[in-house]
Amino acid sequence: MNILLPTDFSKNSRNAIAYAMQLFKNEKCNFFFLHTYTPSFYRMDYMLGGPLFSAIPDSDVDISLAGLEKTLEDVKKNYINPKHTYSIISAFNTLTDEINEVTVEKEIDMVVMGTQGATGAKEIFLGTNTVYVLRKAIAPVLVIPENYTFQKIQRILLPSDYLTNYKEDELSIAIKMAKMNQAKLIVLHVKEEYDLTASQQDNKKALYRSLDGLSTTFTELKGSLMPDAILEYVQINEIDLLMMMNRKHSFLERLFERQNVDQIGFHIKIPFLVIRDTAEIIK
Repeated sequence: MNILLPTDFSKNSRNAIAYAMQLFKNEKCNFFFLHTYTPSFYRMDYMLGGPLFSAIPDSDVDISLAGLEKTLEDVKKNYINPKHTYSIISAFNTLTDEINEVTVEKEIDMVVMGTQGATGAKEIFLGTNTVYVLRKAIAPVLVIPENYTFQKIQRILLPSDYLTNYKEDELSIAIKMAKMNQAKLIVLHVKEEYDLTASQQDNKKALYRSLDGLSTTFTELKGSLMPDAILEYVQINEIDLLMMMNRKHSFLERLFERQNVDQIGFHIKIPFLVIRDTAEIIK
């Protein structure tokens, strides 16, 4: 697997790296440590080609490379694993754009990151940078909450409204995570108003077939509203990993559009994997 680890050298990003090293300790992986930066002011030489084309030294470049070298040194010291290889990438770019460029270039299977960009309110799980990445990333993104320490993944929750017939390549990472951890997969449908349409029933059957071979349970909640129902289910049922298939205008988008995220209780304290869903919606 090719795993991308964005870092801003903060405690949260170091914690996410530690989680990734333990999560994939039995897998053959290539890890790419990424740090992005922009100069304190824009110059024409930067706009034309970045720091390599600039005649004026920029301390941001040195800080970025020094931080990445220190990160690499710490990982090699603390997580000795012959199955793992490491590379560093320092880039003059926005975080989301660089993640997508590296995803294509390095054929990244998953991005693992901490809760970057938090405003300082500890009760809020997702920070601004994290939200942007989850919305725009073309690779699956696994977000590790602040101070979360690794523990074996035994129960995975996958909410679904059955409005799409998931593409095999986009669903594959969910299947791999379940198999890799020998975890129980719970597919949750929250029934807000109506019974399943014929198309939804077909999509549910297709999902059931795709998950053949896994320990899977399909369950339904009635009389509850998303996203609160999902958050409550996570808390009550000791879920170790929340996975969501994210498409445009999904309930995940609706969640992010709320002005006060903390007002609706988005206090998830477990890893959160978001997988892009580009399948056509059929109602």
